[in-house]
Amino acid sequence: MSSRTMLKGKIHRVTTTHSELHYEGSCAIDEALLAAADIREYEQIDIYNVNNGERFTTYAIRGTRGSGIISVNGAAARKAAAGDLLIIASYGSVSESELRQFQPRLVYVDARNRIVSERAAIPCQMAA
Repeated sequence: MSSRTMLKGKIHRVTTTHSELHYEGSCAIDEALLAAADIREYEQIDIYNVNNGERFTTYAIRGTRGSGIISVNGAAARKAAAGDLLIIASYGSVSESELRQFQPRLVYVDARNRIVSERAAIPCQMAA
C-alpha cells in the first residue's frame, strides 16, 4: 500500500529566543508548543526562517513548559538569530486509506510564543 509524506505538525511564526552556536545541535522548543503540534522530543523537524529564507533540518528537544523558548543550537545557530521568525514543521507518512481522516496539528503563536490558536487546516487565502 502506498503512502504520502504529509505535514503532521507546524508551529507558525515563532520568535527565536536564543541562538547557541557552542551547544549540541538541535532546537529547544517550549514543551507546550511541542505537545500542541504533536512533535516529540528528538523528532526530526524542518525549520524555515521567515527573516532570511534559510531552510534547514534538525531535531527537537524539550524546553521548559510555558517558557516560550525557541533556541536554535549548534551549526544551525548560523541560520537563525534571536528575534528571527521561524516556521517549525514535522512530517509523517500517511497511508492512502488514512488520508480521509488525516488532519495536521497547526499551532499559531503571539510575539511571546504563547499559543493563540490551533487548527487542523490552513485557511484558504485568495489574492484580491
